[in-house]
Amino acid sequence: MFKLHFGRLTGKAYTKGERVLRFEAIVHNTAELRCGRMIEHFPEIVSQLAGIAERFCTALDCVDTGFIADGVLDELPTGSTLGATRVGGVDLNKQRMRDVLSAVLALAPAPRGFTVGELAAKVHAMTGRSAAGYTIRQAAYDLRKLRGKQLVDRPGRSRRYHVPPVAARTIAALLTLRDQIVAPILAGIRNPRMGRKPKAWNRVDRDYEQIRIHMQTLFDDLALTTPDPLAA
Repeated sequence: MFKLHFGRLTGKAYTKGERVLRFEAIVHNTAELRCGRMIEHFPEIVSQLAGIAERFCTALDCVDTGFIADGVLDELPTGSTLGATRVGGVDLNKQRMRDVLSAVLALAPAPRGFTVGELAAKVHAMTGRSAAGYTIRQAAYDLRKLRGKQLVDRPGRSRRYHVPPVAARTIAALLTLRDQIVAPILAGIRNPRMGRKPKAWNRVDRDYEQIRIHMQTLFDDLALTTPDPLAA
């Protein structure tokens, strides 16, 4: 069972092996839905819970299956315009921005979206930074940069932010590409020989090893050299 808590709302997913059994949206206090608690409001309560369950499924699907459109990697670092304000780009080479994207992705399934304060709190929880290490003001500015790239949305005059499905797929793919593909492959390239094979050797490990071998051949063909870690 997989579940996410958002205040007095909970999204649950029941699985058995690789099969999904069902999804549920649970409200622990109907006051959270802000549509009334009397019996005559029951249809509205059911309708809201159905919408929450549907958005929960969509968010999980987007996080599970990433996608990067052509040109995204080139466009992200460039500045953008939000209304009449010029804002900076999204630089994946900066740890702070990667932390923010990870926090935004974690908040993507939130039924009612998230606030600036909730984003800052999520960054603190995921990275161990203090409130002084990542402030509300920094979170607000980072959200403006993400809005400029359509990675988050703020409907109307609402103070709550939402992650569109396409944006969730893009963020998931960017983080996977940076942290689970580029970084480990480049780290493995530094050592041309594989060390002792670990006891737990799965398909992903074999994929990494094959890519590492072929990348070394490609580096040789392109006359790229990697420093010897023993000589450092």
